[in-house]
Amino acid sequence: HSDETVINCRNSGKKHVTPSTEETVETYDKYYNYADLTGRLQSLAQKYPHIANLSSIGQSVEGRELWVMRITKDPNIDTPGKPKFKYVGNMHGDETVSRQVLVYLVEYLLAKYGEETRITELVNTTDIYIMPSMNPDGFEKSIEGDCNGDSGGRTNARNVDLNRSFPDQYEGTRVSPDNVPEVMAVIRWIQENKFVLSGNLHGGTVVASYPFDDSASHQRQGHYSQSEDDSLFRFLALVYSQNHPVMKTGEPNCPDTPEETFKDGITNGAQWYDVTGGMQDYNYLYGNCLEITMELSCCKYPPAAELHNQWDLNRESLLAYIEKVHIGVRGYVKDAISGAALPNVSIVVEGIRHNLTTGKYGDFYRLLIPGTYNITAVVPGYTTMTVHGVQVLEGKAAELNFTLAPVVSEAAGSTTVTTYSMTSTNDPNIPTTTTNSSNPTVVPAEENKSSPPLPPPEHQPVQPQEFRHHNYADMELFLRKYSSEFPSIVHLYSVGRSAKNLELYVMVISDNPKVHEHGEPEFKYVANMHGNEVVGRELMLNLIEYLCRNYGTDPEVTKLVNNTRIHIMPSMNPDGYEEASEGDVKGYRGRNNSNNFDLNRNFPDQFTNITEPRQPETIAVMNWLKSIPFVLSANLHGGSLVVNYPYDDDRKGITQYSQSPDDKVFQQVSKAYSQENPLMHNGHPCEDLYPDEYFKDGITNGANWYNVPGGMQDWNYLNTNCFEVTIELGCVKYPMAKELPKYWEQNRRALLQFIDQVHIGVKGTVSDIGDGTGIPNATISVEEIDHNITTAHTGDYWRLLALGTYSITASAHGYKPVRTYATVSKHEAEVVDFRLTRIHSDQNGQPLEGPQPTQNPSEKEFQSLIKDLSLGQGLEQLVKSTATENSFRYRRYNEMAAFVRGLTLNFPKITSLQSLGQSVEFRTIWALEISNKPGEAEPSEPKIRFVAGIHGNAPVGTELLLEFAAFLCINYGKNPVITRLINETRIVIVPSINPDGRELAVEKECTSARGLSNSHGKDLDTDFFGNASQRVVEAQPETRAMMELILDRGFTLSVALDGGSLVATYPYDKPVQSVENEGTLKYLASVYANNHPKMHLGDTGCSNNGQMGNIPDGVMRAAERQSHMGSMKDFSMDFGHCPEITVYTGCCLFPSAEHLATLWAENKKALLSMLVEVHKGVRGVVRDKSGKPIVGAIIVLNGGVRVFTAEGGYFHALLAPGNHNIEAVADGYQQQRQEVVVSSYEAANSIIIEFDMDNSIFGLPREFVVASAAASMTALVVTACIIWCVCAAKSNRQKDGFHRLRQHRDEYDDEIRLTSMGSKKSLLAHEFQDESESDEETLYANKI
Repeated sequence: HSDETVINCRNSGKKHVTPSTEETVETYDKYYNYADLTGRLQSLAQKYPHIANLSSIGQSVEGRELWVMRITKDPNIDTPGKPKFKYVGNMHGDETVSRQVLVYLVEYLLAKYGEETRITELVNTTDIYIMPSMNPDGFEKSIEGDCNGDSGGRTNARNVDLNRSFPDQYEGTRVSPDNVPEVMAVIRWIQENKFVLSGNLHGGTVVASYPFDDSASHQRQGHYSQSEDDSLFRFLALVYSQNHPVMKTGEPNCPDTPEETFKDGITNGAQWYDVTGGMQDYNYLYGNCLEITMELSCCKYPPAAELHNQWDLNRESLLAYIEKVHIGVRGYVKDAISGAALPNVSIVVEGIRHNLTTGKYGDFYRLLIPGTYNITAVVPGYTTMTVHGVQVLEGKAAELNFTLAPVVSEAAGSTTVTTYSMTSTNDPNIPTTTTNSSNPTVVPAEENKSSPPLPPPEHQPVQPQEFRHHNYADMELFLRKYSSEFPSIVHLYSVGRSAKNLELYVMVISDNPKVHEHGEPEFKYVANMHGNEVVGRELMLNLIEYLCRNYGTDPEVTKLVNNTRIHIMPSMNPDGYEEASEGDVKGYRGRNNSNNFDLNRNFPDQFTNITEPRQPETIAVMNWLKSIPFVLSANLHGGSLVVNYPYDDDRKGITQYSQSPDDKVFQQVSKAYSQENPLMHNGHPCEDLYPDEYFKDGITNGANWYNVPGGMQDWNYLNTNCFEVTIELGCVKYPMAKELPKYWEQNRRALLQFIDQVHIGVKGTVSDIGDGTGIPNATISVEEIDHNITTAHTGDYWRLLALGTYSITASAHGYKPVRTYATVSKHEAEVVDFRLTRIHSDQNGQPLEGPQPTQNPSEKEFQSLIKDLSLGQGLEQLVKSTATENSFRYRRYNEMAAFVRGLTLNFPKITSLQSLGQSVEFRTIWALEISNKPGEAEPSEPKIRFVAGIHGNAPVGTELLLEFAAFLCINYGKNPVITRLINETRIVIVPSINPDGRELAVEKECTSARGLSNSHGKDLDTDFFGNASQRVVEAQPETRAMMELILDRGFTLSVALDGGSLVATYPYDKPVQSVENEGTLKYLASVYANNHPKMHLGDTGCSNNGQMGNIPDGVMRAAERQSHMGSMKDFSMDFGHCPEITVYTGCCLFPSAEHLATLWAENKKALLSMLVEVHKGVRGVVRDKSGKPIVGAIIVLNGGVRVFTAEGGYFHALLAPGNHNIEAVADGYQQQRQEVVVSSYEAANSIIIEFDMDNSIFGLPREFVVASAAASMTALVVTACIIWCVCAAKSNRQKDGFHRLRQHRDEYDDEIRLTSMGSKKSLLAHEFQDESESDEETLYANKI
């Protein structure tokens, strides 16, 4: 027993350790006795206090501590949302391998944290507990080299087998607690912590064994004792065995049992042999925890020389098994009224008679294999809730939150509201009543049979009490109040700001309001777009109050909130509202925003070019709509009483019916509103004001009423998945406050009924048949309706449809489309799931034959990271989580040079600085590389170039790239995503190409050309020529420096930053007639623009340089902006074989320094998106049949664009999403062709191209050509002899004969040349063109 210091922790019975300072380097060649183990664990706890905490959960018979190392971020506190995992080793004291590998696992997790993304994420998201030795007394008694356990160390010091001493489901408790303090300590530990998953490590053979360990009959062997979670246990056991090189064979070959085999390296415990009182069954039956037993080695106590090998064999299995704590379904259970967490709620999975209960934070983690489940939450005193059709996919757990309404008794009016709940118990026989709905539904249990049934009283919902006009301050406080009072169902956020800087607030109301739940549709109401039309604003505040106050007690409200994510924007034009005045009947004051623009004429239009500058409110709403998969929406106005549906205008601009493809759906949802409004459906809205106006059924097609170009509802329909209508709520725009209760009464039923329309049509998930993952951006098309929608980020979709039967097709890049039929009824959405098969795979989604690259777990993890960053809020979250402090200013040359040198001094492991050359005035042009191996060639990694400052008068790009470099360096090792991106990418940053021009430029000069050119007066972007014939004068020194960098052909992508516009341009700058690969180039520019908050909207508003109007998606071909020769972009394409896009960051060339922080915020996400994008497209290796890589092979993309293989035969090319043909050509080999599929959100497809030797000559078999040549030679010799004889005889015809022979030979040479033109050698020859080719030839050749 060592003399370590222990401090008793209050009320816990655990001991926490003050560590010693001893530490030694791990050698993997000795066993640690108790004193060694204690010292080592203490030392590790002291070294890593931020992620490690050492404590004892009790003592052995002989008083040794039962040490447990807890490893997680913030290890001294419990954090909600982190499942608890444990490993227990050395339960049998003489089975010792487990004791050592668990120490090695502790060391590995602690040392690799912050270095390896996988380990960092695992430790951050999991609460890991590791007990290396449960039986330290037995270990001290055991002897190294004893393979069979003859030394007697198996049992504890009272000679009791700890793995026969736990309470048993058939035999109960059979051992006196006094004899097994170790078991009692572990039981206490299990009951105090809701562990989710566990492993119990043993020795004696090599297999993973799973419950149950015994049966009622206690048959000694061969009886399969199946648990309720048998399939799950088999899956978990396979995770361990299949990652263990020996175990997965199922043949341990143990000397004492050479014939014993285990299929796939796993076994049911009782089928192997019956164990009564085992720990794994206790965990499952009484501890909320799934545990399996891993046998690690044939020899129980092998020589220490074996330990390193044992660690290598088990390391991946140990890690992969921990990761499985994150599968299945996870979430929280909360009180619907207070939002408080509900502990000890039973989580019941239909069809699996084994329940779990929630922890103290209301959290639960229900491990499940992929499938569809009905899951119920049950606790006394609360209404039971069942969620149907919960989809569990491979990988991370599905999120599922329950909000349970308490059984309520209302004193008001002495009315009792009766709700029913089910009894909560850990009994697996809890009943669950289910319905056919695929949506979450409140499900009552059976009534108490002993009392006579009472007719349920009619429930009356609570009506809003606050009827007044709310100005901005009043509205803001109202929203904050409800956000604070109902946190479990309400989330308040802002989508942006108005022209006067007021927040554009949105209140979300849902059972899980902060995230999009898979399968749950998104709905929105937007009000007060015209500032003086105020009824909608007040109705939205009433609706917020109504939904919050009635959730959990009113069935209609509860169902809507549980099944829908409802977004409410009370005011889109808060500035205009503040200008408007009460009592305005049909005026215009306050209608427009504070810049005096009508927001409902400010959206891009399909028929009319909207020339007014896009307003901040419009931009904010457009970005909002692009970020959330809204399904249905209404825009609330005033001035009439009607529901107005698309289209709002037509091509001719005249008043006539302008029908959308979904006219029937729009009519249906419009009537759903109008028919619930007692005045609207009559169709005579404002007889006093507009006596001639009539709308049949209270609805109208927009253009049939009057034309509205630039309206919001049409933009919703044409640019997103969302169907929006415009609802005119009353004839008076700004009625008196006393009228407001009347408006609520007229509209409350209609407002609820319209939300419910989001649940009509078809819905479902589009997934990959191979791995079950959802496919984002898949297209759902309906036959005969020319309007497609796309799936959300996890593959879920909602397609609103009118009643009827439809042919529906799901398609996605790289998949075979699937068509089916669905019938839509009026009650609820029809569920139609699609499972798509990848092109080039079999019907089970497995790749077809041919060489396939092997993927290690690290590569899979990186592919998953790229997918996460490409979808949903992945990049946005990265941007938010990596803020760096900076006070922005412009740096002149000397300060810039000092800054980049400073980066290399502060971050020497990931940076290297290179001088590319010098400017005319001898300023150095610096290139900074950021990589985990800077300066080393890593041909398997993509290489990206960021350049700025080619025009000295536009220095914003320089400052952005300096900040970007600092941002990457500072976050390396700190943020796992940035760390991984840098580890996998070679990043080269050239902050200033034209430092001389920059020195001349003047701040705040938005249009001045001062500093544009270099010191020789040359615009450097007109100086890049690859052919000598194109040069009139010698290249400028700055140009030469950049050309040398570009000609290093290793770059995959280049991004150049400039100024004077707000647009992204793609090649070419020269006036070519067509651009090969234009789809890819345009796509790359659009990725940048789409990740910029303003650029993708296509409205630059650059009045200072005449650039007005709409540029679709903020992207254009460079020549359309300003055509010129000799650009860096074109040189990069033609000679560097690297696509380059130019990003113009803003209208002003040299804005004041105070704008730099905003410009950085606008471009940060877009710059990061380029680091993600460079990993997409297609990559691979070209090699011959022997596996030897082929360097310098040409990869021809879609018959035109070419890239070259680098060292190791590696190549990487960026391509737009879609199907592409790839040809590989190398001298002396047969040409190879492959088709690849590129996705917008997946990392590059990795392919292997294997060459066969080319046995053909001139396209003919080699043997045939050789034989023909021999015959030809013989014929020539014979012919020559004959000619010689003839010539000797007829000398007077000599000249004519030789002339004919020469003519025949010329024809033969021509034929050879023609034959070779069609071979791959012509492609190779064509690559190395004569440098003297003409200007025109280069201009139209246009090859990358």
